[in-house]
Amino acid sequence: MPLRFDIVTIFPGFFDGPFRFGVLKRAIDTGKVEISLHDLRQWALDKHKTVDDRPFGGGEGMVLKPEPLFAAVESLGVAAKSGRDCRRETVVLLSAQGARFTQAVAQELSRAERVVLLCGRYEGVDERVNEGLADREISVGDFVLSGGELAAALIVDTTVRLLPGVLGNEASSEHESFGLSDTELNSQRGKAGESAGAPPSVVHGAGGLLDYPHYTRPAEFRGATVPEVLAGGDHAAIKKWRRQRALEKTWRNRPDLLDAAELSKEDAAYLRQLEQQALQKSAKNV
Repeated sequence: MPLRFDIVTIFPGFFDGPFRFGVLKRAIDTGKVEISLHDLRQWALDKHKTVDDRPFGGGEGMVLKPEPLFAAVESLGVAAKSGRDCRRETVVLLSAQGARFTQAVAQELSRAERVVLLCGRYEGVDERVNEGLADREISVGDFVLSGGELAAALIVDTTVRLLPGVLGNEASSEHESFGLSDTELNSQRGKAGESAGAPPSVVHGAGGLLDYPHYTRPAEFRGATVPEVLAGGDHAAIKKWRRQRALEKTWRNRPDLLDAAELSKEDAAYLRQLEQQALQKSAKNV
């Protein structure tokens, strides 16, 4: 059964481009996913198709009204929030006030049968939609977009590429930034290590870290060469180098991720080494 997305928006034409290319188009064409767009104005109650109004209590901007959003979701045949099985079908409100969207959330959504995405607009959405209709409120980052359409496209793309058979290589999504740890991957595969007869892995599971640097041909470009270890054929050395580079990139760009990452004693020792080197460099520059 394909994963189905229902996107409720006042700009259905926005999605003409994002879903017509690459992985998403292939997933749609092969029946791995179904995406239905619903124009919120269909459920407006007046002849002007009004879906927003001024906020109670004053303030700037306009707020999306609850009536059309409730009517839209109810018309889709989704169970009422009180009796809804969120593991099977879930309603998501997209707003800057939501919990941050992560790879872990994408994994959850990829296991559902149906995901309804409500695209917020203007100053916000009537809170009764969040309380009485949506199962969760999601933000794609610590910034404010003009509307939830771009956020919806991001969530669909991130989730769909996790579905079995969507990517050309199933392992591609396993070893990316924010991916599963070695322990989680082995548990998911139902094995303790490498498959019998399979070549040894040259990558660790990300375990919440950022991805390691990648290189391809040519081996030398404008004086910059590919690290020798990658061309040496030593699988263990390659695996160690990639893990250390992933740790280094995460430590430099997203140190907050290290708090929740699955780290070995070797990982912790390498991070201490990076910190000591940084302190020494700082002392020299004083």
